[in-house]
Amino acid sequence: MHEVTFEAQPGKVTAFLGPNGAGKSSTLRILLGLDHATSGRARFDGLDYPELKRPLTHVGALLDGLAGAKSRKVGTQLSIVAESNGITRSRVGEVLDAVGMTAKRSARLGTLSLGESQRVGLAQALLGDPQFLILDEPTNGLDPAGIRWFRGFASAQARSGKTVLLSSHLLSEVQEIADTIAVIAGGRIVMTGSMPEVLRHMESLEDLFFELTEDTQ
Repeated sequence: MHEVTFEAQPGKVTAFLGPNGAGKSSTLRILLGLDHATSGRARFDGLDYPELKRPLTHVGALLDGLAGAKSRKVGTQLSIVAESNGITRSRVGEVLDAVGMTAKRSARLGTLSLGESQRVGLAQALLGDPQFLILDEPTNGLDPAGIRWFRGFASAQARSGKTVLLSSHLLSEVQEIADTIAVIAGGRIVMTGSMPEVLRHMESLEDLFFELTEDTQ
């Protein structure tokens, strides 16, 4: 990847788009300190992720699905993560309610559907009431009702002042909820801007996406 530069703003949903292999997941992993860049910086309010104290109180992430022993209960999983960052256990009930998963608190992780796991992963990301939400394919496994629910969820998080950065292949949904976009193709950012700006001469985000990326696939 080269010259991957863009900024996600507070109070907005920023969609990070690109074809498979373009560098989306690698960029998010670098942002979260899971991989290392050979040059440049990826920062949250001026700090690299490893510099954050109690990182879950600053950044919540859903990346590579929900990790945890299949036999572990949902409530136990969230309590362990909360305690690791000094977050009160009372947040477990609050975040499960926020994602509509209160009834699954005693369910084992291994019994959850993919869509339910995604919702629990979102609950985990919310535990520290972070300013930043980094969500990689958050609608993966959600049924149409779940996707509609996520649309409201993401918009509500942005309206509350949070910075929401998400990647998704569902371009029609992205067009509904994103305020700004950044498109990566061939390891480079090929466009950034607000949704009205980038669609000024296009009928849809899908049309724009393929115009920008068709020569790189």
